[in-house]
Amino acid sequence: MNKNTFAKTPPMGWNSYDYYDTTVDEAAVRANADYMAQHLKAYDWEYIVVDIQWYALGAGSERTSFQYIPFSELEMDEYSRLLPDPTRFPSSVNGAGFGPLAQYVHSLGLKFGIHIMRGIPRQAAQAHCQVLGSDLTADRIADPSSICGWNPDMYGVRNIPQGQAYYDSLLELYASWGVDYIKCDDICNTNLYPQNPYSAAHEVEMLHRAIEKCGRPIVLSLSPGPALIDKAWHYETYANMWRITDDFWDDWKLLKAMFYRCELWQDHVAEGCYPDCDMLPVGTLGKGFGRERTSNFTREEQRTMMTLWCLFGSPLMIGAELAKLDEDTLKLLTNRDILNMLPPVCRPHQVCRDEEKAAWAAYDREKKNAYIALFNLQDEAAQVSADDDSLMAALAAAGMPREASLSGGKELWTGEHIEAGTGTLALSEGLTASLAAHACRVWRFETTQ
Repeated sequence: MNKNTFAKTPPMGWNSYDYYDTTVDEAAVRANADYMAQHLKAYDWEYIVVDIQWYALGAGSERTSFQYIPFSELEMDEYSRLLPDPTRFPSSVNGAGFGPLAQYVHSLGLKFGIHIMRGIPRQAAQAHCQVLGSDLTADRIADPSSICGWNPDMYGVRNIPQGQAYYDSLLELYASWGVDYIKCDDICNTNLYPQNPYSAAHEVEMLHRAIEKCGRPIVLSLSPGPALIDKAWHYETYANMWRITDDFWDDWKLLKAMFYRCELWQDHVAEGCYPDCDMLPVGTLGKGFGRERTSNFTREEQRTMMTLWCLFGSPLMIGAELAKLDEDTLKLLTNRDILNMLPPVCRPHQVCRDEEKAAWAAYDREKKNAYIALFNLQDEAAQVSADDDSLMAALAAAGMPREASLSGGKELWTGEHIEAGTGTLALSEGLTASLAAHACRVWRFETTQ
């Protein structure tokens, strides 16, 4: 298990990708940070993450042809380390990097994160650039047989001491900027190589060691998924969070599939170690992709997503342009009762799942509260039930003492208060709710022993 204490709870924040794609700039980052500080910080949202290609000159300028312009010019220092594009991030000039932007984010009481691609820039390898702390140049550290199938910027790094020196120099730079969070891509699942989908395991370890050496607590997030369940021990040892899915978007089929993924990974949620369901595609999305739009998820589907992510214990990253959040979406993201379900204080456990329904339970070992959620996975309204034996077994697996019983409850989206054994709840006979298509209900119960 990862021994660092950099993420005692699942990280919560904003990531630029779902709205800006490769085009985010400094003004946008500052504006979203301002909004978070004013409207979301009080609910424990704190990370501001600049996603992919902040170093690429002209990123997004040929979006109708390429998401990532093949072999475009990248801003880079003399030691093969990528720097922010000074046109989009003007405060980065004269070697300042992301330092001034991170300082601004920190001044708001928030934390600052960046996306990186694993490896060393191809541009550096081809130019035989120096690597700080190494007797080898970038071309000798790079592994040209290890590439990303969808992004042309990097070569993998060889598993040699000079490769470790390169990662050490990166983290030394990032720590000097004030980076608090790194999302490293093309590393959790190197899906170009189906016979060896975790071919960059040594680079995960290099990043971990570099973080330990840099002297700054930096959360390490691994992308993309799906993560490999047989490598769970490795993710847990060397990272704080790892993607259990490929890019998640506002499509019901993808959301329904997450119930299976959460079932698979539920026993691997612990303090500092979080299987990651990916970003929350709510609000206004897609500007950088060429078509600004509102999330395709219905209000019920958004509640289902938030309930599952929180009960399961996934990190929470908002993909929307924050300043364009409507009142309903802001309420969705600031429902304190729902956010309180996040582990590790609450331990989750699936009750049941099939093609038509799912049920989850959790137990808060500090407040002695029990949670039960019912989900309708059908495309039409239906009654969803879970029997008493299954519910109590799941709560016991989540840590509730077997002698405990449930008393008064509250439905966390509607605020409806209810007594166990009355109304729609009759726990002696299980739990039943009438739910709209793709909808859920989740109750918090007091427990008595």
